[in-house]
Amino acid sequence: MRMSEMHMKTLREVPNEAEIASHILLLRSGMMKKLVSGVYGFMPLGWRTIRKIEDIIRQEMDATGAQEIHCSALQPAELWEESGRWSKYGPELMRLKDRNGRDFCLGPTHEEIFTDIIRNDITSYRQLPQNLYQIQTKYRDEARPRFGLMRSREFIMKDNYSFDRDEAGLDVSYKKMYDAYSKIFTRCGLTFRPVEADTGAIGGSNSHEFTALSEVGESEIAYCDNCDMAATTERAEFRDAPEVNEEMLPMEEVNTPGTKTIEEVASFLNLPKDRTIKALMFVKYNDEMTEQTGYVAAFIRGDRELNMIKLVNALGIPEHAIEFADEEKMGPATGIVGGFTGPVGLHDCTIVVDSELVGQKNMCAGANKKDYHLKNVNYGRDYKGDIVKDIKLLREGDPCPVCGQPTKVARGIEVGQVFKLGTKYSEPMGAYYKDENQQDRLIVMGCYGIGVTRTMAAVVEQHHDENGIIWPMSVAPYHVIVTLVSAADEQQKAVAEDIYGRLQAAGVEVLLDDRDERPGVKFKDADLLGIPVRITVGRGVANGVVEYKLRREADKTEKTPDEAVNDAIALVNAERRG
Repeated sequence: MRMSEMHMKTLREVPNEAEIASHILLLRSGMMKKLVSGVYGFMPLGWRTIRKIEDIIRQEMDATGAQEIHCSALQPAELWEESGRWSKYGPELMRLKDRNGRDFCLGPTHEEIFTDIIRNDITSYRQLPQNLYQIQTKYRDEARPRFGLMRSREFIMKDNYSFDRDEAGLDVSYKKMYDAYSKIFTRCGLTFRPVEADTGAIGGSNSHEFTALSEVGESEIAYCDNCDMAATTERAEFRDAPEVNEEMLPMEEVNTPGTKTIEEVASFLNLPKDRTIKALMFVKYNDEMTEQTGYVAAFIRGDRELNMIKLVNALGIPEHAIEFADEEKMGPATGIVGGFTGPVGLHDCTIVVDSELVGQKNMCAGANKKDYHLKNVNYGRDYKGDIVKDIKLLREGDPCPVCGQPTKVARGIEVGQVFKLGTKYSEPMGAYYKDENQQDRLIVMGCYGIGVTRTMAAVVEQHHDENGIIWPMSVAPYHVIVTLVSAADEQQKAVAEDIYGRLQAAGVEVLLDDRDERPGVKFKDADLLGIPVRITVGRGVANGVVEYKLRREADKTEKTPDEAVNDAIALVNAERRG
């Protein structure tokens, strides 16, 4: 492709709304353009990289025997009502009505649609297993779109669904997809970790998230160097502190004026924070968020942090159906007192107690009385929980839940996730097959997603420098850029055209920068665009040499045109498959 004929506009200034490298560089390089907040279009170079990622996905999916289809993004509400998700999915679901008042949504995911296809097409065990996938635009009405492609309202996703006779078959399908995902992200040039994850709005039993390591990622993963434990902090279990072996002392009310925080009360009473109880209050709503359904008081040890995902899972409610309570409104109904809330004597609210507190003795908690706390509070004797579960957040340095060694925490970008759905969708939607004895059996499902546009952003986050993008060969929009320093110099022009033609003939994807621009502009654009190999044709051609440089390396060398062409072809052929 000749850059003089290409639709491309690069930017020298950083766009105001861009905060992270991928957002900045994809906008500056002109690979994508913002339409409105959270909605982007892709220009020729950016779209080529999207297609490269899609091709890698297709190759690995097809290799597993999965079959590609294409479904509508417009989905009727009736299918979502069958699965029970029409109200439970939450405000991220983009809902609309047609001219006849019929409810639809723009699909954020396609479990219901694929289940509907299979229940209508599959009747016998002989037709199973099956695995169908698609690559399609999805929609989620994010409350705060940010970070470019990381959290957008429209995005490209590969989603696929496996359909098996039983759990043993699901295990096989799940392993195939897990292995295929590892190959896909490796070929895309990502450094990643597969970690145990929460199933979220998709549901099901088990799940793994594929996380590209990055300091700007919204996912936080906990892992252990001593064993194989790796999980999102949302999902990671917490090893409770050992049970305290001491006598229960009589509960005692003490005056603690103005000590509303854990730090203040611990300092005032000369107690370690791990001998205090932290209280957090919430209000629950129905799935549609139209009606308040009750209050929740959650209690954890004072030196711990609450894990909101564990809390909503313990309550069995969607994440969107809970928010922090107004303590002044909650007080008269439940007996709490803001800043002095404790578990003793509460009423008319759901009390959730972290499992670790059960084994602790003689703790300090709020007295539900202004300026007072209670000492020597003990579970079982002084208070009980309606729900007792691990609701703690695993943090750096906490004991690994598997081996007990210190846990490490890293940030990352979720680029893919695999789920064991079981019969979560097949049961409510009536997706059955007949077994060898002509008995109806529920189809067992798995669900597997990859964020295509997120993967693109993650690659940029991991592969860039202060000058621009550094694309891995496998997903680069072009493999080589030939920079013609002076289009007015006939000798330079002839050599550049020859190199360009020979690379094209060898199947190398090549750009020829033949624009009427200053050399400095061309070099800056070449670095910004991140094309893996640059061959510069300048004054050296008079001595029979051109400049050869890899974008990922600082050094450049002089080669003959033949050497530059041959080395570029060899490198591209060695690396293009990732």
